[in-house]
Amino acid sequence: MKAVALLAGATAIATVFSVPAFAQTEFATGGNVTGVSDVEDRLDDIEEDVQDDFDRAGDADRFGPQDRRQGLFGGISLTYSGSNGNDESQDFGMAGRMSYNQGPFAQSVGLGIEFGEDTDGDKDQEEVYAIYDAQYYFNDKFYAFALGRINQDGMVQEDLDSWYDGELDQEDFDDLEGRNKRDAFLGFGPGYRIINNPDTTWRVQAGVGIRYTQSVDFDEEDNLRSDTETGYIASSRFYHRFNDMIFVTNDTDYISSDTAGDEITNEFGVNFRMSEQLATRVSLSTEYQENREIRTDNTLGVSLVYGF
Repeated sequence: MKAVALLAGATAIATVFSVPAFAQTEFATGGNVTGVSDVEDRLDDIEEDVQDDFDRAGDADRFGPQDRRQGLFGGISLTYSGSNGNDESQDFGMAGRMSYNQGPFAQSVGLGIEFGEDTDGDKDQEEVYAIYDAQYYFNDKFYAFALGRINQDGMVQEDLDSWYDGELDQEDFDDLEGRNKRDAFLGFGPGYRIINNPDTTWRVQAGVGIRYTQSVDFDEEDNLRSDTETGYIASSRFYHRFNDMIFVTNDTDYISSDTAGDEITNEFGVNFRMSEQLATRVSLSTEYQENREIRTDNTLGVSLVYGF
């Protein structure tokens, strides 16, 4: 369901960039060589996942653009690692985002590049992707959005070249059929805030878009098939606060096209803040895809934070 997560709502792309904090990688003296720092990193990952879960539930955009940062801002991050000796590998990643907010108009552009080689020095990742998000508020309730993305997987061509050279086994060959070399979407439409007060907010948006894919098809002369089709998207974001301790959220996303069929996600969450030290979130996520054998998946999530 990555497509739904990327395409379903214009508010899904963050428009605020936080300056990163740089710290030493060693948890404690001797931590790296003993493996203590590795365990510390895993603890950090769990804490960040839980915090992200709570942040998404808060929905920073539920009251509109009043508190948005104005002007041009953004940032870029780069990472590289390479090794030799027992193995020859390297990994490179770059991510950048630029936002421009001016009064009722807000837009954001993001770009990512990932490149990697495995322990034998063979390329195993080459991806480029970009996203675009724009919103224009006509008043406190009515707005228009545009949302776009493009993904390119360079490994598809690499695997095709390996197949031409007779270097793919049967399992890799079977996995290659249907993989997307390029996948792009551009959509736009209106949005409306049905309820917008401190205790309850509910906004909906819907639009139409164009999706372009170039995927592997061994029935084609060049083994690649290009498709352009119309897609439809719709989203709902609901928030209600019962009191200072409890609020609920319900997020629904829908996307449809002739090839992919209907795809729907819904997440219902209940958030409890029992005290300044203790907070809990319980959520139920439902994911429906028309074109798969078992169409519906359900996931129960529980997040808890306790500080002392």
